[in-house]
Amino acid sequence: MAEKGISAEIISVDLEEERLMDLVDLNPYGEIPTLVDRDLVLYDSKVISEYLDERFPHPPLMPVDPVSRAKARLVVYRIERDWCRLLMQFDSADSETVAALRKELWESLVASNEVFASGTPFFLSDELTMMDCALGPLMWRLPHYGVEIPPSSEGIHDYQERLFALESFQKSLSEAERAMRA
Repeated sequence: MAEKGISAEIISVDLEEERLMDLVDLNPYGEIPTLVDRDLVLYDSKVISEYLDERFPHPPLMPVDPVSRAKARLVVYRIERDWCRLLMQFDSADSETVAALRKELWESLVASNEVFASGTPFFLSDELTMMDCALGPLMWRLPHYGVEIPPSSEGIHDYQERLFALESFQKSLSEAERAMRA
């Protein structure tokens, strides 16, 4: 949303609070994120992201041609399945499981250093894309969860530096997210 200059009212929801009932009225799963745009209610981050990219087409975050779009969707799917899935388990896992998750995530990211060092400024692209939008929050949270990328993984460090320096990325951070790196 920040990259596209979309203004929005963001309502934080504690899933244990009274507001959860309001959320369940909008979204049968009571999950976040949930987007309300006039009479339209959407949930699932991928559905929301693609809707916003189509509704606000400039700058585009997905390729124009169907083959490239499909490939980008597959990369986002893999980011979410291979990396985000692991990170999402940290908060509810015991310390032994967290250590195993941390190791698995660390190994997978470090093994992908060459992909990050592909010679393009963004993830597999010369332009910021939906792939970066999926990766950014994950990369930002790594130190908070004790996943330290080694200095030898220069491709990852350079990518993070470029992504985190974007004004739109900085605008997109919540106070809680800023506190993760304070």
